[in-house]
Amino acid sequence: MTSVLIADDDPGLREVLSGALGRAGHDVATACDGKEALRVFAERPFDLVVTDLAMPGADGHEVVKEVRAHSSVPILVLTVLGDEPEKVRVLDAGADDYVVKPFGVPELLARVRVLLRRSIPGLAEPLRAGPITIDLKTRRVEKNGQPVHLTPTEYSLLETLVSRAGSVVTVRQLAAAAWGPGADVSRDTIRVHLGSLRKKLEDDPGVPKYIKTEPWVGYRFAVAE
Repeated sequence: MTSVLIADDDPGLREVLSGALGRAGHDVATACDGKEALRVFAERPFDLVVTDLAMPGADGHEVVKEVRAHSSVPILVLTVLGDEPEKVRVLDAGADDYVVKPFGVPELLARVRVLLRRSIPGLAEPLRAGPITIDLKTRRVEKNGQPVHLTPTEYSLLETLVSRAGSVVTVRQLAAAAWGPGADVSRDTIRVHLGSLRKKLEDDPGVPKYIKTEPWVGYRFAVAE
């Protein structure tokens, strides 16, 4: 059984999330703020941390920072609509994904499944999304059974997105993966390379089905649940 820590100062939301995750088969612990969350996290191992951003005491940013300093456990952040700078900041600090409030429980459970599946060792099988097959072991990309030839930059961007399939990847994270840490790469440059990648992989690059844009934040490789 996987264990999940939920940190949120809204008791009603904690109860809803705890119940939903418990019914989904997870062992759930809760915390009413960031300070309590860090104390509980230090007492036992968890497979996933779900944390609100705006909390009294230690907020979600502090939770992400402290958890990531000691663990690679997946972190899912709960945030509010339109708070793009905060989303980028917390993702660059080490969070793995976010869900925007208000959200539906099915959406949250889907994000939880993606993060837990990715964190389980031994699942480095080729990713299949519609007609596309991506094998990170062999660095082979196919569409409809035919090889897709990518430039080194295109492959680096795709590899980064696929390695975190289902979760958002920020522009800064993509730049670091493809051009190196601290590289001075503009958002437009990344957009151009991803546009080229979409032309090679998507049936309709203008309405991408797999390489999705997360406005003002980054990109996400969509996977079926």
